[in-house]
Amino acid sequence: MSAVRIQNVPLEPNKHIRVALQSVYGIGNPRALELCEKVGIATTTKVKDLDDDAVRRLQEAVATFLTEGDLRREISMRIKRLRDIGCYRGKRHRAGLPVRGQRTRTNARTRKGPRGNRIAKDAKKD
Repeated sequence: MSAVRIQNVPLEPNKHIRVALQSVYGIGNPRALELCEKVGIATTTKVKDLDDDAVRRLQEAVATFLTEGDLRREISMRIKRLRDIGCYRGKRHRAGLPVRGQRTRTNARTRKGPRGNRIAKDAKKD
C-alpha cells in the first residue's frame, strides 16, 4: 500500500494513528481520539497497518472538519475582519502586540520581536 494521505498530508507509516493524525493542521490530540473512536480504529494501530477501507473512512471523517489551508484561511479572515473594523483586538494584531491583555512593559518578546539596538543606548551614556 502506498503512503497514507489525509487532507493531502502524508502520514508517517511507523507512528500510531492517533499521533500521526496530529500532523494535519487543525487536528490535535482530542480530535484525533474522537476521529479514531468515530471510525472504529484503535488509537494504537500503526498507520502502515491500516487497510484501504479504514483509510477511506478516516478521510471522510476528517473532511467534515476545517483543516489545513481552509482553517488557515478562516483564521486569517477572522483576524482581517478585526483589523478592518478597527476594534481594539484588531489594532493589537496590526501593531504586532499581545491581543489578550498581557503586560507589555516587560516580556511579550515573542510578539514584539527582538529588542532594538541596545548598543546605541550604551554609546549615549559615554
